[in-house]
Amino acid sequence: MLTRQLPGPPPFADIQFGRRLVGTIRFQTKKKKAKTMNPSNPATSNQPTSPKQRHGCLTAYLVLMLLANSGTALVYLVASESVRQGVPNMPDWAFPVLIAGSLLNFACAIALFKWKRWGFWGFVVTAAIAFGINLSIGLGIGSALGGLVGVAILYGVLQLGKEKSGWSQLE
Repeated sequence: MLTRQLPGPPPFADIQFGRRLVGTIRFQTKKKKAKTMNPSNPATSNQPTSPKQRHGCLTAYLVLMLLANSGTALVYLVASESVRQGVPNMPDWAFPVLIAGSLLNFACAIALFKWKRWGFWGFVVTAAIAFGINLSIGLGIGSALGGLVGVAILYGVLQLGKEKSGWSQLE
């Protein structure tokens, strides 16, 4: 019995579970894969790059930040009178500033999802501004410092993962 080998990929396939190609089938060939070049860093331009991986705690915290900041902006926008009753010393200018800060935090969380380091620094700036506003409206130092805890938690979850920490992967 004669067998003939057909040209093309071998008859086996594997499923690639990557960030972009989850569940797709790709055929392995006998050719060597070309190395992925990183033009932004000449020192590693000949080394293959691995896909970035986000720790589950970081993902969960970023999702929480997206939900909390969009909810906060919505509360300040829609229910400002209820907030004013709870904090009668709050000046009128504080509401637009806090709404803008919440929306900026939302954008910073999206930036961190896209591995942008400026997203972290945006959180730091908005937390400092919120700290100043909280002091100016008469909140105690303990309550005002409570807003800075979120930045400390964010920094902590960015450090999880040893050499593949979120912080080391930010651009």
